[in-house]
Amino acid sequence: MNAQVDTQAALPTLITRIIALFERIPHSFIAFMGRFGIAAVFWQSGQTKVQNFSIDLFTGTFDVGIPRLADSTISLFQTEYKLPLISPEIGAHVAAFSEHFFALMLLLGLATRFSALGLLGMTLVIEIFVYPDAYPTHATWAAVMLYLMARGPGVFSLDHLIAKRFR
Repeated sequence: MNAQVDTQAALPTLITRIIALFERIPHSFIAFMGRFGIAAVFWQSGQTKVQNFSIDLFTGTFDVGIPRLADSTISLFQTEYKLPLISPEIGAHVAAFSEHFFALMLLLGLATRFSALGLLGMTLVIEIFVYPDAYPTHATWAAVMLYLMARGPGVFSLDHLIAKRFR
């Protein structure tokens, strides 16, 4: 009976210690992982929309030419995406550019809060007009982007270096 009481008393202490360890995870690490993950998602999506411009650090693919929309991109915007208020041609160009630009900005941690806002806007458009059933994925992306907008990019970022320089 005494051993059972000791175990019951130790459990809340163990849980408290584990939670305290979790709370020590640095914001900068979480922000970097969030920036990297979201940047990868949008970069890879942007890569499917262009030709003559392929950069994949994991596979070692480097094809840096003059980028242009892939042959299938505009038809994808005409048949599957069907965005209201914007032509498929403009939508395809804006999406391809934005996915590359904001992903790169997030990866560098440059204008992070605004880059996350831009990708959050894209995510909302995708969720509302294109793939409304993908809300679990989009909600996960949105949570990361909202975190970055609220808390910033952390110390592993150009934003941090710039802010430090001008303080």
